[in-house]
Amino acid sequence: MKITTTSNRMFSLLVLYDMQTLYFERALEKISDEDAHKRLDTKANHIAWLTGSLVQQRYEIANLLGYSEKQKASELFQDGKGIQDGLKYPSLSQFRDDWKKISPVLKDLLAKITDQKLDEKFEMMPGMSLTYYELITFIIYREANCIGQIALWRRLLGYEALRYDDM
Repeated sequence: MKITTTSNRMFSLLVLYDMQTLYFERALEKISDEDAHKRLDTKANHIAWLTGSLVQQRYEIANLLGYSEKQKASELFQDGKGIQDGLKYPSLSQFRDDWKKISPVLKDLLAKITDQKLDEKFEMMPGMSLTYYELITFIIYREANCIGQIALWRRLLGYEALRYDDM
């Protein structure tokens, strides 16, 4: 698929975005909802939380860029809320449905973002300002990191390794 961007700075980020959109789907292949909640006697974030957090992140970036919808489980992740012990998170299929809904919307928004918008600063939280470019770059990095964590959980839970072929 040919990628066209308004800003040249977004081209390589959208290549990574497309890769991560696919790898997210593959990372969740065949994982049961029961296994998605296992933490194996650790304090690590389980697959269900990692998955919902990634979906939330895409919705939040889209919201910053003018989109108004939220994922179905947004209240579980709003304001950077971490994993909540003892809580049963929604099914992976619900998170997948929201991922499939937001991914093309956000890709279009990112492809159309201008250099002026990328250079615009906003307050991320009190005392912390970022440009949109810095935020987008960070979220692309974070997506790869979280997908890698899910890939590790796959192996720890006895599933086949994440497939990186046929991009």
